[in-house]
Amino acid sequence: MDSSKTAPGGQEDDTHGMREQALAALAATSWPDKLAGVRAIADDARLDCERVLAPIAGLPGRPPRPELVAPAEVRHRSMATQEGRAALLHALAHIEFNAVNLALDIMWRFAGMPEAFYRDWLRVAREEALHFDLLRQRLDTLGYEYGDFPAHNGLWDMAERTQDDLLARLALVPRTLEARGLDASPMIRNKLAGAGDAQSAAIVDIILRDEIGHVAIGNHWYKQQCALAGKEPVACYAELAARYQAPRLRGPFNLEARRAAGFDDDELAALQAG
Repeated sequence: MDSSKTAPGGQEDDTHGMREQALAALAATSWPDKLAGVRAIADDARLDCERVLAPIAGLPGRPPRPELVAPAEVRHRSMATQEGRAALLHALAHIEFNAVNLALDIMWRFAGMPEAFYRDWLRVAREEALHFDLLRQRLDTLGYEYGDFPAHNGLWDMAERTQDDLLARLALVPRTLEARGLDASPMIRNKLAGAGDAQSAAIVDIILRDEIGHVAIGNHWYKQQCALAGKEPVACYAELAARYQAPRLRGPFNLEARRAAGFDDDELAALQAG
């Protein structure tokens, strides 16, 4: 899909449309502006599903900090220290910041989907923004800010690889990288609770609850697109994972959460078989 085309008939840009506002929020470089941009998108905003939008330079907008490094360069710190817990919360906040961008990106980038598609991803963007803000506020109580620790950019890297393929985006972002959060959240929550940080553990509980719904949205639209294309979901997933070099997923898996998010028995069997 060529995102550089203008609307049919030379229609002028309407910044009040839902997808146009999503693009503007994605381009915002400060986290307060990005969160404000998400909150400003009304449920009844005009929604032109067919319009192909032109990208804005410098997507996604992000603040100058945190410093982005390779995943191997992100240090793991001890949960026994306040700095260690803050570093973990910072890593989670960065994931949620990227997740806000991902939800906004899928809204503006992929035209021609039903209205429910864009409204689903608006809900995701709002909840990811809430998660980020909860983690940011918790960091503040520990004496740190978002940007104080280095972070990696793995989630957005996959978004760039799949920018021209909606089926691949659905398969490999919400159903792969974000679904890893379903597996990791119980262990993270237990680490924080074991370190005596009940407030942070409670935030992780909120995130897990909401992320089940987000992955379910990804599953719904992935399977809808597979059905339209006449593709079998498990085989299609394996082909897309190989084509786009998705990371190999290793257990343990949170099978209860994955089932709640819409993975069926065949998908879970394929996942566990590796």
